[in-house]
Amino acid sequence: MYGKKDWFFPDAELPPRGTNPELPGHESIIMLNPNEVDAEVQIVLHWTDRAPTALPKVTVRAGCVACERCMEPDGILGVRVEPGEQYAIALHASAPIVAQYGRLDMRSGPMAFYTTPGYCE
Repeated sequence: MYGKKDWFFPDAELPPRGTNPELPGHESIIMLNPNEVDAEVQIVLHWTDRAPTALPKVTVRAGCVACERCMEPDGILGVRVEPGEQYAIALHASAPIVAQYGRLDMRSGPMAFYTTPGYCE
C-alpha cells in the first residue's frame, strides 16, 4: 500500500478572498487514495487559543482523490475558519493516503499559489 495514515499541516491560514471575483483566494486539503480499499479520514483542526476540533469523517474511495475546500460558506465540513486565522490541520486515516495542502493568496495583487506535502507518520 502507498501513503501514510497520519498527516500534519502546521501552517494553515485561510487567506482573504481578494478583489478578483474570477480567482478568489482559497485553501484546500487534497487527499489521494492510490490503494484498493476505501479510507475513512478524520480531519482535526488545531487552534492557537482553544482545544482541537474534530470534523465529521470523510471517505476517500479506493483509487480516488478528495478535496476539502476550506473557504466554503459553511466552513470546513461545517466548522467556520475566519480569514487570516492561524490554525493547523491533522488527518488520521483508516488506510494509507497521500495528502497535500494548497493555498491561493490574492491579497497582495499578484497571485501567490503554493501546495505542500505535510509531515506524515
